[in-house]
Amino acid sequence: MHHETTRALYELFPLEDKNDFFALYLYLKYIDHFIYHVFQSSGLPAVKPPGKLADELEDMIEAYAQQIGEAAMSSDTNIYHGKVVKLQDAIKLVTQREDLNLPLSEKVIPFKLARDVILKNPDSIAVGTCVCRAVSPNPCLPPPQEVCLFVGDPFASFLDVHNPKFRRISQAEAVKVIEDAHRRGDVHCAYFKKEAGNRFVAICNCCDCCCLGIRMWNQLGGTIPFLAPSGYVAQVRDDCNGCGACAENTCRFKAISMDDGGEKAVISFERCMGCGVCEDVCPIGAISLRRETSKGEPLDLEELKSQTKAD
Repeated sequence: MHHETTRALYELFPLEDKNDFFALYLYLKYIDHFIYHVFQSSGLPAVKPPGKLADELEDMIEAYAQQIGEAAMSSDTNIYHGKVVKLQDAIKLVTQREDLNLPLSEKVIPFKLARDVILKNPDSIAVGTCVCRAVSPNPCLPPPQEVCLFVGDPFASFLDVHNPKFRRISQAEAVKVIEDAHRRGDVHCAYFKKEAGNRFVAICNCCDCCCLGIRMWNQLGGTIPFLAPSGYVAQVRDDCNGCGACAENTCRFKAISMDDGGEKAVISFERCMGCGVCEDVCPIGAISLRRETSKGEPLDLEELKSQTKAD
């Protein structure tokens, strides 16, 4: 089984991209060490994962983490990036019944590389420890912190066999992971990687205190193109009663404040990523998401599949 899953990972790549196999192998097998090095290179405090790797492996993983950081400065070169998705769109990504090959436009994934949704055996899903929380000095979730979902093969099967911090789960269990995270106020991010065959690979359920993507987006004001908004933006109705539920440690992107009189919530259009957490937190339903073309198009698989058939 070890050999079969490694072979399937290798066969993912055409001949001209076989070198990407080695980066993906290291990433999936030693993902905690990879994230640790990313934290280190970003100047963030991090707890080194237990277990010592050979110096040569650590050097290769560190170099790979540095490459991703250097490529992240431009949407033209970025090789590892995320798309914020609202709850129902995240659920659609883990409940597909058939294999899928769906090229996405830059309106959905605004990057030159890694923007296809290709699902082989979509019911093959592996859940594992959130590595950002695992290397954070003061994580917001206690162990086992199982909120990262790798969707489809060969990724899920490889992780299930080669990485002890991941295990296979059903689609129904994956939906529960996503729904539980949403109730905690976490943001669903679909991640794409060049080294995963230029395609979607995982859904992370992210916070703003531990998770690297949101932390860097907040610290840098969204100036580095690493995360793309959902295609929606939150709006507040006039009947908002100013209770403040949405503004009290709710928005992971710091996009909500109260007006000067404290009578109504105010959404920062620039900072809002359209995750939809505030929509469900509001006790009177005064916040809703609306489509916003300047924020791109949603990663809504059913809508995108319908558009592809129409074309």
